[in-house]
Amino acid sequence: MYITGTYWENYIGDTDDSLTLVEYLAGKRKEEISIQEIFSDFGLDRLQGEFREPEEPLVFVNDEGWEMELHYAIVLITDLAALLLECKVSGGIAVRDLGVEEPDAPDVIHITATPDEHTLIHKCLTEFVAAPLTYDLSEMMPEEDMLEFAGICEKLRKELYDCPNNSSK
Repeated sequence: MYITGTYWENYIGDTDDSLTLVEYLAGKRKEEISIQEIFSDFGLDRLQGEFREPEEPLVFVNDEGWEMELHYAIVLITDLAALLLECKVSGGIAVRDLGVEEPDAPDVIHITATPDEHTLIHKCLTEFVAAPLTYDLSEMMPEEDMLEFAGICEKLRKELYDCPNNSSK
């Protein structure tokens, strides 16, 4: 995967919330999944763009009736931004590269986003980079790690949205 090392498994894609997202994506058993569907399924759409300290739990109930909870909205946003970059560069996400064994999952998943959804993700990354210590995640990570994570997110934001000839914005 293009994002491995630089982003994925470097603060992004290596949390329990990341595993929940990856299992969710594979469990959808669809080749194309929209940001709108992901936001709706986890309840991010109810947060109206305020991802710093959500007051409501972010929960998805899978097909088997199991609740899958996310602890930090910003983790989901950064993971999705990295996966959107993977789709931009590679044309999709190879499910096997995510490390999930889901026999009915397609080989490749495409995450789609509308221009407004890209604007929201861009805004969220920009706000996180500007003030990472104001996010609830900072309660679990040392300040130095939060600042390093913010630096990686800024690099991701630039690559996803500030590159010339970017059709994703």
